[in-house]
Amino acid sequence: MNLTDHGRRWRTVTAVVPTLNERENLEWLLPRLYANEELDEIVIVDGESTDGTRELAAAYAQDSLVPGPHPVVRVISQPPRGKGAAMREGLAAATCDMIIMLDADGSMDPEEFSAFLALLRRGYQFVKGTRYGCGGGSDDLTGLRRHGNRALTWLANRLYRQNWTDLCYGYVALHRDAVEPLRLRSTGFEIETEMCVNAVRAGLRIAEIASHETERRFGVSNLNTWRDGWRVLRTMVRLRFAGPLASEDAGAGAPLPAAEHLCPGALTASVPAGASSSASVEDAPDRLRLSWRAAALSRTGTE
Repeated sequence: MNLTDHGRRWRTVTAVVPTLNERENLEWLLPRLYANEELDEIVIVDGESTDGTRELAAAYAQDSLVPGPHPVVRVISQPPRGKGAAMREGLAAATCDMIIMLDADGSMDPEEFSAFLALLRRGYQFVKGTRYGCGGGSDDLTGLRRHGNRALTWLANRLYRQNWTDLCYGYVALHRDAVEPLRLRSTGFEIETEMCVNAVRAGLRIAEIASHETERRFGVSNLNTWRDGWRVLRTMVRLRFAGPLASEDAGAGAPLPAAEHLCPGALTASVPAGASSSASVEDAPDRLRLSWRAAALSRTGTE
């Protein structure tokens, strides 16, 4: 009988990390993921790096074959077609019940896993990080990117009737059975926007939780502000008029699921339309109401 912490948990967790020439950053990130008791599996999707990224990840994969209280590491190699293609490959390869997506540059802290997973365990299907929530922040956003993100978030809220505070942030956790309903197609950085808007179109229970982004530890980001901002805008508008994903025979332009939001600035959540108003908190955790003080003092919004 396995009596380790990994064996006692009732749901398993995969971390998916897309990489492209990130060896120096992985030297910081991988030890922290490998020692994280929340994880059962780490999937590294490498875009044919030339700086030793794959070799470093492969060394962890080999070590993970030794029995012990650590996650299994798997390395997948594919041509460098973009962040979206790597994330889709990682989502398809993940075998655990819950999946966390994070960047390889060390800007997203694995210590925040517990906050994301707590909301998944309460019944939310898609949990996205926000750098603008209570307790969140960013050391990396430039003035141009900050204003661009705010403008895109404002437009997304109008188009999709949401109350998001941060659209372009890729720290995301979701249930594995929510991957297929998202029907992801993007290949670039716009994948983050496609995940958010398709979660609404699919009628998933969505929560937004505060997260702090640090500066990239080494190297230069592959993000291009103007090019990728345009791709985000185009994706957002195109999908708004494609109709809901919850029903395959729904026509284009059909109304999107109604949403409820909890405590903007600390935690927001949305639920599909038609949920019973008489459901209890235990049956429908998305209807939980928090006071301002409880939300402000809570990292997860579930206390």
